[in-house]
Amino acid sequence: MLQGDRPWGAFLDAGTGTNSIRWVSGLATERWVAVTGATGDAVQERDASDRVRRAQDRIIVGNWADPTLLAGESFDTILADYLIGAVEGFAPYFQERLFARLRTLTRGRLYLVGLEPYVAERVETADGQILCDIGRWRDAVLLHAGERPYREFPMEWVLEQMTASGFRVVSAHRFPIRYQQRFVNSQIDMCASRLSRLEDRALAAALHARGEALRQGALAFIAREGGLRHGFDYVIAAETG
Repeated sequence: MLQGDRPWGAFLDAGTGTNSIRWVSGLATERWVAVTGATGDAVQERDASDRVRRAQDRIIVGNWADPTLLAGESFDTILADYLIGAVEGFAPYFQERLFARLRTLTRGRLYLVGLEPYVAERVETADGQILCDIGRWRDAVLLHAGERPYREFPMEWVLEQMTASGFRVVSAHRFPIRYQQRFVNSQIDMCASRLSRLEDRALAAALHARGEALRQGALAFIAREGGLRHGFDYVIAAETG
């Protein structure tokens, strides 16, 4: 809707995934480049776009902290789809410099999709408490496994960073979230492989039991209330002109 009749032109998917690459590869672009931080993820993205990927389209494994990544290139449209949170796993504490980095590549419009942080210190609703408990448990498992959890940022912070980096904000919208069974199961199931690597098997067993208890409680709540209503995603459109 925000794009309207503007041509997509040369398109950069700055933090690609299977969902975003399927969307991008279906657009009427001149060419697209999709960047991922993990080699294993690149294989999935290649499989997801294999039937429609053209000779001029590229999937690149890279890190935005690397100044040589896409040096000298520019794009009419850039998509940063939940990139702010994901960057923490590949370039910790780089978020403040990410917008300036993307600014050098943007000759048109940047679309950013983000998630308002929901693992809060104080939660006032039952829905929020359930989600916060799951988030804390997930992050604890990741930390014990030697990995970095995603670090989400509020929309207000993102808007300030965009403006400071030379972008002009065109639009900013919030979209309330209602989480369903798929989200709950994905958050708990993704920790199974991490728990299997813990040397302290008693700790692993306790964390597993806690995760299953959170799953059952959340699924029961969703069945009764129709979902977990808490927080929001946001979509921001910004330009360089």
